[in-house]
Amino acid sequence: MNQIEQMFLLQMQLNDQTNGQVWIKGYTKENREISWYRGIYMEVAEAIDSFNWKHWKNINDEPDWDNIRVELVDIWHFGLSELIRSNRLDDQVGFALSEVDAAAEPDPDALRLAIEALAESSLRTRSFEMAPFIEAMSALSLSVTELFKLYVGKNVLNQFRQNNGYKDGSYRKIWQGREDNEHLVDLLARLDVAASEVPNALYRQLEAIYVR
Repeated sequence: MNQIEQMFLLQMQLNDQTNGQVWIKGYTKENREISWYRGIYMEVAEAIDSFNWKHWKNINDEPDWDNIRVELVDIWHFGLSELIRSNRLDDQVGFALSEVDAAAEPDPDALRLAIEALAESSLRTRSFEMAPFIEAMSALSLSVTELFKLYVGKNVLNQFRQNNGYKDGSYRKIWQGREDNEHLVDLLARLDVAASEVPNALYRQLEAIYVR
């Protein structure tokens, strides 16, 4: 099974668990409308806020590259969901990802333009387009292999969140003074097990450090 197929199955399982199998029709088991495109442009806003773009504040700060990568993976969760919902997950998606030309170093200006184009296209089409996402991956120097690794990690964290009260509001995102996404990046960097064992191993480590 290739990485695209694995991400497809993981996203299907997460969406089924979170929303019920009716999500494919555009609403949840609680009969709430699903708007993947809104999720996309909100994650774009969070990614932009990880840049030092404010001319009036902390002007010498470097971009938070780890968080920008996580936000792009969050966008991919929503984008992949929309591709599945609209029945557009085909060989063209794999072909598009093969076109990623990851630079040696991230290009902040090109990346900002790419993710802003992604937000614009999601608002215009109320959907998800691959082209600006591929541009963003290339500008971020995010390879398909790294996208897959981060996707699997964030998918596990999303399942963990759901199992610990994310929907009813009882889940805590801040553990020991740090956001759960930060803990995830650290755990993924230290995890040294076979790829097939990563989800279970990561879930156990999240359980061990989660502050309820």
